[in-house]
Amino acid sequence: MSDRLSRELLNDIRHQFHRHKTMAEKAVAQVSDDHFFLTLDKDGNSVALLLKHIAGNLRSRWTDFLVSDGEKADRQRDTEFEQYADDTRARIMERWDRGWQILFESIDALRPEDLDRTIRIRSEPHSVVQALHRALLHYAYHIGQIVLLARHYAGDSWQTLSVARGQSEQFRRAMELKHGEESEEKKRSG
Repeated sequence: MSDRLSRELLNDIRHQFHRHKTMAEKAVAQVSDDHFFLTLDKDGNSVALLLKHIAGNLRSRWTDFLVSDGEKADRQRDTEFEQYADDTRARIMERWDRGWQILFESIDALRPEDLDRTIRIRSEPHSVVQALHRALLHYAYHIGQIVLLARHYAGDSWQTLSVARGQSEQFRRAMELKHGEESEEKKRSG
């Protein structure tokens, strides 16, 4: 893979991780403290448990990303799906923030030539590109669950995280104007 393509891939992956993190945080901000720990059924996950799980996965996968197995020996994955008395919203959000910090520091440290390397997750070999996509898809899956729960709990007070219903055409036109202006500006300066 060329250096240019490698850099483009790393920039886009980083951007997509940021988008998903932001989406989750905007959804969680709309969840009351009571709903934060609520499950829809006895085997379901709460917003809190989903955040704990993602945070645990982030820490495990991205600490020493290139040099150690992504499933750290000290990770206790099953406990990520259990609620404990000391699980406060603030503590869970601190773990969440720290996990993302580790991920972004790891991605920022990657060089184009690292994309050709092999890493291990639970002893299974993965190319760095595979590991990046695996993580992005995994987090997107759980963040989708968080958004669904948050939307359910917020009810009529929900503030949409994307294009509002009935606003698709206006959004399309705004994007067309924005990007059309950017293209014209590039032509003039180029």
